[in-house]
Amino acid sequence: MRADRLVATLLLMQSRGRVTAGELARELEISVATARRDLEALSTAGIPVYPQPGRNGGWSLLGGARTDLSGLSATEAQALFLLVGPAAAVAPEAKAALRKLVRALPDTFRADAEAAAEAVVIDPARWGEHVKERPEMVRRLQEAVVRRVKVRLSYAGRGQTGSERLVDPLGLVDKDDIWYLIAGTEKGQRTFRVERITEAVVTELPAERPADFDLATAWTRVVEEMERNRSLLTATVVMQERFLWVMQDRLGRHCEVIGPAGEGRVKIEVTAPTPLMIAQHLAGWGGQIEVLDPPSVQAELARLGQELVERYRD
Repeated sequence: MRADRLVATLLLMQSRGRVTAGELARELEISVATARRDLEALSTAGIPVYPQPGRNGGWSLLGGARTDLSGLSATEAQALFLLVGPAAAVAPEAKAALRKLVRALPDTFRADAEAAAEAVVIDPARWGEHVKERPEMVRRLQEAVVRRVKVRLSYAGRGQTGSERLVDPLGLVDKDDIWYLIAGTEKGQRTFRVERITEAVVTELPAERPADFDLATAWTRVVEEMERNRSLLTATVVMQERFLWVMQDRLGRHCEVIGPAGEGRVKIEVTAPTPLMIAQHLAGWGGQIEVLDPPSVQAELARLGQELVERYRD
């Protein structure tokens, strides 16, 4: 008898209180005879399962016994269903997993968990677009991460010729619809942009995975390093406070408020790797903003302005 079928049988009895061999057979897609043997085996193994003869009989857990096979607390169950619930709208596998997990929860947890699962709906498609399917390359790499086997990558880095390397896949990250692979290499942990992977061959070689590796922690370090590299230069800017939310929406963490500048204005700091990149961010504001420093950003803005004047003079 398969262990997963035993667990499924217990979960079903826990959910319904009483089942017949026929109901169990239909639910688990097995024969009635197999369902009856499973129930008898549970009883023989010491599980408090017993038959009730008669027209309305069936099999029940002794005394209405309940076991939280999931091991979750009430708060943990709600948090889990709140996270997984939105995915069920677009992923049939997630919906099936939720149904099975509901059966593993005690009655006192079940209502709140189901409510949490239905509290949020996430629509990943923009207006006028269809839901994007997960790229085939991502699915292939995910399989390697789960199986913990090495992958041979053909990778074309930015401004570089393609290269091949054998990596230990550690995890995948989806950041604003751009996928990244974090993997171990001969030179240490590296991050690969999945769309630049031209080929990925999943091997049967076991991958090495550090015992203390945590994907969320690793990605936080990657983000912090990238943000540092993107924030090498700071410009001090004065703008109307009523438009501050627009600047913050466009630049995110690269726009920091210093304080009020009088007459309804506010002083901010804008960061980017180069003076030109800061100027490109600010040029569209025209005379609505004033760059106080550094001179290098002021010079780039003046140059961009002159180019536009020459282009559209007539």
